[in-house]
Parts: sequence; structure tokens; C-alpha cells
Amino acid sequence: MVKESIDGKEQVLLCVNASLKRKAKNLIILNVKEYSSFADYFIICSGTSDRQVQAITASIQENLKEYGIMPLGIEGEQLGRWVLMDYADVIIHIFYEPVREFYDIERLWSDAPRMEVGDEVIELTALRKGM
Repeated sequence: MVKESIDGKEQVLLCVNASLKRKAKNLIILNVKEYSSFADYFIICSGTSDRQVQAITASIQENLKEYGIMPLGIEGEQLGRWVLMDYADVIIHIFYEPVREFYDIERLWSDAPRMEVGDEVIELTALRKGM
């Protein structure tokens, strides 16, 4: 099913929900429109193993492909420690938990509006106001 036009917020929801299907942990959405010239949103999440990180990556790819959305690039997929997925307006960082703690990249964007998605959430239907 190819949808005609998917905006950044809809794309974020597709990515988040694909991540949640694979039990992504500590999921954070950052609205970096005002702070970045290369993306509108960052999604940062963690997996508890390299296999889970790879499964989250595959889930996002499959979900977006159904809508005709292909990544500009994907880095780190084979090792499953830190995967960076570039979908132009939406950049996804999927970390193996200890690697995420070490790099703490959300600190670099601490001024950006953020939305935390609890580990108990199964599906996200909308972004909160201001995102």
C-alpha cells in the first residue's frame, strides 16, 4: 500500500510503532526542526541485545517500505550496536543499551522539544502538542 504523501509526523508514528512492535526500550522523540538543518525529528531507542537492535531496524524498514518510503542510508545494521537510519526528515538511532548510555546523544539536543514514550506503550496514535 503506497500512500500519496506522508508528512514528518506521520512518518515518526510509523517508525515509533514499528519500533514498539519489537519492544524497543526508552524511546524518545526529539523535534529538532529549529535546531537542525538536516532533519525535523530524531527518534532514539534501545534494544537489550544486538539481535533486538537488528529486529527493530528491520521492522522500521519493512513498515516504511509498505508506504513506499525508502531510507537514504542505514549505518551499523550488521553489528547491531548503534544503527543510524536516515529517512531525510526523520533520523532514527537504535542503540544497544550500554552503547546508548556511553554516547548519551540526546544530551546534545537537550534544548529540543522531547516526547518520551513509556516502555509499556504498545502503539502511539499521535504526537503530543508542540511536537
